[in-house]
Amino acid sequence: MESGQLPLRDIHLPEAIGWWPPALGWWLLAILILLVIGLLFWLYKHLTRKTAVKAAKKLLLEIKQDTQRENSQKLKDLSALLRRVAISTTTRNECAGLTGQQWLEFLDRSKKGSSFTEGAGQLLANAPYQKSPPTDQEISQLTSLCEDWLNAQNKRKR
Repeated sequence: MESGQLPLRDIHLPEAIGWWPPALGWWLLAILILLVIGLLFWLYKHLTRKTAVKAAKKLLLEIKQDTQRENSQKLKDLSALLRRVAISTTTRNECAGLTGQQWLEFLDRSKKGSSFTEGAGQLLANAPYQKSPPTDQEISQLTSLCEDWLNAQNKRKR
C-alpha cells in the first residue's frame, strides 16, 4: 500500500489541563498562607498589648515623679491612663462606655480583688465631685494601685 492511501488518522492532542481542582501543592500553599496571616494577627495583637502596657508604665512613672502637678491633675491623668490601657488590652465595647461604679468593677475584675471598688480606687469615681482635691497620701495609694493593675495586665491571658 502506498503511504498516501493508508487509513491513518491525524495526531490527536490531549485536552488542555483545567485549572480546577488545583494540585495538592496549591492547597498546601493556601493553608500555609492562612496560617501565616493568623500568626501575624496574633503577633500584632500580642505586641500592641505589651507595648500599650509598657508605655503606660513609663507614663505612670512620670506622673508619680512629677512634683509640679497638682493632685487633681494627677488623678485625671491616672484615670485617663487606666482607660487608655483598658481599651488597648480589651475590646472597646467591653470597657469604653463604663463609668462610675461599673468602671471600678471592671478594673477589679481585671486585677482580682476589690481594691478599686472598696479601696483607694474609689478616688477615680468620687474625687471629681469632691470639694477638696485628694491628698498626697491618697494619690500615692492610687498610683501604687494603678501600678499593680498594670502589672496584672501583663500577666493576664486573653
